[in-house]
Amino acid sequence: MSELKYCQGPDCHTYYTQDRLKGTKPNKTYQTRRRSSMYYGGGNFCSLNCQNDWFNEYGDKAIDHFGRLKEAKHLTEDNAWVKRYRWNYERNNGEAQYYYLNTITREQRPLTESQYNDSNYTLNER
Repeated sequence: MSELKYCQGPDCHTYYTQDRLKGTKPNKTYQTRRRSSMYYGGGNFCSLNCQNDWFNEYGDKAIDHFGRLKEAKHLTEDNAWVKRYRWNYERNNGEAQYYYLNTITREQRPLTESQYNDSNYTLNER
């Protein structure tokens, strides 16, 4: 069975929904949602409201902690490579074709499936 986890929204317990109302008749209270699957914020929030509440309360602190941008980032031909795949049912028996795509020059370079799945793989310079 999946492990249940709590929504990280700081105000989750304040939203009036039936699934948040817990306890016996005289002692019912609204509580933070507890679920096996959360669908927002990388699996940390039960709803978009809770995700937004968290960011409104802690977003500036998080950005300051992990690094606030001080200047614009630039996409160049050297850093514009992204991994992509496409399904081709007429060729290759319906198997995916994996490739690197330069989003500026539109150049494509083939990849194997293991290279595509390897998060540490980078292009060899040609």
